[in-house]
Amino acid sequence: MSHGISTSHSPEMYKLKKTIRELKSKTGRGTELISLYVPPKKRTSDIISYLREEYGTATNIKSSITKKNVQDAITKTIEKLKSYAQAPDNGLIIFCGAIPHGAIGTEKLEIYVVIPPEPININLYRCDNKFHVNHIEDLLGEKEVYGIVSIDVNDTAISLLIGNKLKFLSTHTSGIAGKHRAGGQSAKRFERLRE
Repeated sequence: MSHGISTSHSPEMYKLKKTIRELKSKTGRGTELISLYVPPKKRTSDIISYLREEYGTATNIKSSITKKNVQDAITKTIEKLKSYAQAPDNGLIIFCGAIPHGAIGTEKLEIYVVIPPEPININLYRCDNKFHVNHIEDLLGEKEVYGIVSIDVNDTAISLLIGNKLKFLSTHTSGIAGKHRAGGQSAKRFERLRE
């Protein structure tokens, strides 16, 4: 399709859906898994400052293993954010956390960076025992697309309704003069031209 609408069958969408399935299958022992959604063009320095505050707050976690895992995940997320001056045009999503591979102490720190296929309008930080993928899943759902043409005497606007988002494509001016107040035969001639 034209106008930057991605299809659900593209290789990128397939890989993204596969990554989401993988993320949904992962669970942590405690609230050790970070889900971070950064909206488009947001300065990452602001997000890094916020994560540093969260790192300090994590010192209050009673379990030393959970505290270490959360702080390690925050540190790894900050490192990844430093490679961006601001979030890309569609935003940025990072999932990071200690995934258990057996007994306590076998956790392995994993990080996933996702550039969404369309802009995300959410600023979210969650630390939980699962990754919060529902917001990115909403973007991937099948969407109905409608073409909309709005016409009045002077202008025409063409847009697409994709899911619940409206995307303006173009506007055009008709060049037809507005109502004319000339008297006599001129009024009738202008009215015929308008029609």
